[in-house]
Amino acid sequence: MRDGVGGFVHRRARRFAITTAVVAALAGTNAPWLYRFGTEKYHDYAINRPEYKAANGHWQIVEFPEKYRQDTIHAVLLHTGKVLLVAGSGNNQDNFDAKRFDTRIWDPARGTIKKVPTPDDLFCTGHTQLGDGSVLIAGGTKRYEKLQGDVTRAGGLMIVHNENPDKPITLPAGTGFTGRENGRTFVSRDPVLVPRATKVFDRRTGKFLRNDPGLGRIYVEARKSGAKYETGTQDNYRIRGLGGVDGRNTYGIAQKLALDKKDFQGIRDAYEFDPVAEKYIEVDPMNEARWYPTLTTLGDGRILGVSGLDDIGQLVPGKNEVFDPATGKWTYTKKQRQFPTYPALFLTQDGKIFYSGSNAGYGPADVGRDPGIWDVAGNGFTELPGLSDPDLMETSATVLLPPAQDERYMVIGGGGVGESPRASARTRLVDLLDESPRFVDGPALAKGTRYPQVSVLPDDSVLVSGGSRDYRGRGNSDILQARLYHPESNTFERVADPLVGRNYHSGSLLLPDGRVMFFGSDPLYEDAANTKPGKFEQRIEIYTPPYAYRGERPRLSGGPKSIARGASGTFVSPDAAAVRKVRLVRPSASTHVTDVDQRSLALDFTAAGDRVRVTVPGNRNLVPGGWYMLFVVDGRGVPSEARWVKVP
Repeated sequence: MRDGVGGFVHRRARRFAITTAVVAALAGTNAPWLYRFGTEKYHDYAINRPEYKAANGHWQIVEFPEKYRQDTIHAVLLHTGKVLLVAGSGNNQDNFDAKRFDTRIWDPARGTIKKVPTPDDLFCTGHTQLGDGSVLIAGGTKRYEKLQGDVTRAGGLMIVHNENPDKPITLPAGTGFTGRENGRTFVSRDPVLVPRATKVFDRRTGKFLRNDPGLGRIYVEARKSGAKYETGTQDNYRIRGLGGVDGRNTYGIAQKLALDKKDFQGIRDAYEFDPVAEKYIEVDPMNEARWYPTLTTLGDGRILGVSGLDDIGQLVPGKNEVFDPATGKWTYTKKQRQFPTYPALFLTQDGKIFYSGSNAGYGPADVGRDPGIWDVAGNGFTELPGLSDPDLMETSATVLLPPAQDERYMVIGGGGVGESPRASARTRLVDLLDESPRFVDGPALAKGTRYPQVSVLPDDSVLVSGGSRDYRGRGNSDILQARLYHPESNTFERVADPLVGRNYHSGSLLLPDGRVMFFGSDPLYEDAANTKPGKFEQRIEIYTPPYAYRGERPRLSGGPKSIARGASGTFVSPDAAAVRKVRLVRPSASTHVTDVDQRSLALDFTAAGDRVRVTVPGNRNLVPGGWYMLFVVDGRGVPSEARWVKVP
């Protein structure tokens, strides 16, 4: 018998039947303290019984020694089996002001942890796995946001125009801009390069028509504090210190420059993290500063960088770029397309990009939020119909369901734009291999859920856990529930409840031993009345799925360290005859309910004696280059520990 959300009623009933009896007996003693003590003790006993673990799995908290704790925002599984935990300033402006930027390397197998020097504030950066096993990390924080009431100097965006077609112009930091109508002077905080104007000719006659000015964007603010320096309307600004031709051709235009909220500002800096040397290596910076960007691996190994807030706190206006690991250079895509920040962008088997509509924050409510298929080269975009709760996609999660060859995606939960209290309990499914793909609803969650954490397991189930009903857990709205989604039956199965609430700035990733690690959580408040400021959750929690309690796992050893696409490799397993599945799982790079790296591929295999021979698919868009975890799974659904295999 199944309930309305696809879970198993009889398992849920079995789990609580004895607990209910104990509660009733204790209640009769008329001793409230004994009631609480007894139920807590029994709960601990019940969830640790072998039969309970085999049915529901088990959660365990890992707390680092105090000197190693940090506010982890990003987590990436390295091919060494260790986990890269990145905090940067950890959403703590005191850390930012003091330039205390943190990174840790944690080895879950050995239980060791160490600090790593962090060169920049990599808080709210973008990251993805590279083909050689290093991690590309790009963007981060240049300036923290200032809320209305905290802003003392009027400021905002200045667009600098250069009408000279013969040369670009560079304006240094500290350049003054004086309004021709309002007479107020504002000063830039950074240098800006303004490109030369473009000469425009009539295509038919070749006759010169006009110069289209080159444009530069810069943040400016008043020299002094106070509301009297605000401007209410657009004005044209002359640039102090410029004369002659430059003075005539170069000017600024700004809309309102005021004391309203100022958003975070991004940086252009980029690094490769070396998992063997365990250090950051600087690479060329991006063309655009980005805070909250998404990095997505393309089939040829290059990396697509999309969206983010720029170095003046504005949404990057569709200027997407590509990083080439071979040259270390970033180049703009030929055409622009705008998305909200941290868009969920997945490489498809035909080399295009699937955008689910999931995102994690900033951007207009009516621009770039419709899901579809994006042809990056030609900039074509085919919208996909059928998405339910389309206005509740912010802070939703999207996962490529296993096996990846089926090209089916699930979108889970989500909320309204910005600080909306609204949340969706829906899941939505789309099959991109259909002739006319469209979204259909999957099984519902029990509650509207923002920030769900989602991890693909080697047995083809998908763990969905945590989140909160309201923005950043307001109103004590964390959801202490977990479910396994089974793609073959399109059902949810309720499993053991997590011990720690997880909302904003949280995530999860699959470990090589088949367990799942959870990190972070950054609530606004601790209490239901929203009066006590929240504290960042620094504890790690590990979920061990039910398959780990079904007896000994299949063994796997030997085999090649590298298998080319379309090629085969042979591994040793005394349990080869019991193997029913082989899965090649790309390791996660998780942050802000965005993990576009994880994918689980079904491998063709043959088993004979104590040998398992596996074949990697030949499509480079299906199998991007890099390191993968290879699992064999037996007839009970029990996976082996992973072997690391590189696909060149």
